[in-house]
Amino acid sequence: MKKGKRRIISLFLILSISIHMGLYAVPMTVHAAPEVSTPSYIVMEASTGQVICEQDADTRRSPASITKIMTLLIIFEHLKSGRIRLEDMVTTSAYAKSMGGSQVFLEEGESQTLDTMIKCIAVASGNDASVAVAEYIAGSEGEFVKLMNEKADALGLQNTHFEDCCGLTDSDDHYTSAKDVAIMSRELITKYPEVLQYTGIWMEDIEHHTAQGTSTFTLSSTNKLLKQYEWTTGLKTGSTSKALYCLSATANKDGMELIAVVMAAPDPKARFADAMSLLSYGYSVSQMYTDENKDALPVQKVEGGVDEQVNLTYAEPFHYLDTAGNNLNDIEKEISLPEVIKAPVTEGDAIGEAVYKLNGNRIGSVSILAAKTVEKAEYLDYLYRVWLKFLVF
Repeated sequence: MKKGKRRIISLFLILSISIHMGLYAVPMTVHAAPEVSTPSYIVMEASTGQVICEQDADTRRSPASITKIMTLLIIFEHLKSGRIRLEDMVTTSAYAKSMGGSQVFLEEGESQTLDTMIKCIAVASGNDASVAVAEYIAGSEGEFVKLMNEKADALGLQNTHFEDCCGLTDSDDHYTSAKDVAIMSRELITKYPEVLQYTGIWMEDIEHHTAQGTSTFTLSSTNKLLKQYEWTTGLKTGSTSKALYCLSATANKDGMELIAVVMAAPDPKARFADAMSLLSYGYSVSQMYTDENKDALPVQKVEGGVDEQVNLTYAEPFHYLDTAGNNLNDIEKEISLPEVIKAPVTEGDAIGEAVYKLNGNRIGSVSILAAKTVEKAEYLDYLYRVWLKFLVF
């Protein structure tokens, strides 16, 4: 073999080994996350839960009033179940009135609708309103906090534990992380998007009706992003001397919903500036592919059932977040179904799946479900089926 050819082959082998060992990087587009003063942050896309960027996102930190994200989540779960209603009257106890920090100055014995109390919590971060609602739902703040911790466990939040419902405590046993806050924020805004009708309020008046008479109090949002970043929809601020300055910021731009959580920012301005930088970065590198899955599916053959076939339906739409600059028009969808299934079939049973691929790689799937129940056929069912065929002939 000639020397020139041997040299080319040697260089090729060296390059191949270097790439395999990570010693040589193939050129690729890399998006650098913005530099921020916040030590712990994360940016997450809401519909998929995909993390766009993060830093020190699992460190346990004091959350201050972003604790109220979990408080609001418990409230809206109870609303959905019908156990409470927005029209319910919530009465303030002496204990709830005694809360310090952010408050809306509720008086002992004062009653407000739950709807108003939610505004007090979501807009003005009222500690007194938070405790009043907690007592209304669970009988005491302590019992309500148990519900909060149970929900944290259900969501798999390994770096979260609550000691109160408003974040006022200075206890080391009251903590969460930027990632956990993003997860609970996502749960809240995707399951109960109506919460954004409250967190989007900039300013609103409420009336105090007490033994001393009626007075007006103006709720003013603690979330300055509502005026600083045009796509802001929420969600919750927090600050104490221990937690420093925290924020879970939600935004919706062109139908894409992002969550940016910053924890332990050094000052209020940095908290909002960092959140804006992170949200802007998230939008700049992200593009969303959505398939609403409204196309018709083939009918599925059923063996041994009272019906010989069953209609199918998609479990949900498909969402895919791309941050690598791919051409999303290249995404392909493949329907995977068996030739036949055996009865019985229960409505909602997974029969197959729609598989999505990009550049030959699987990027996700959506289950295909039975649209109705098909019972197993008995002797009389077969007899009836033969009789019908006889009538036709």
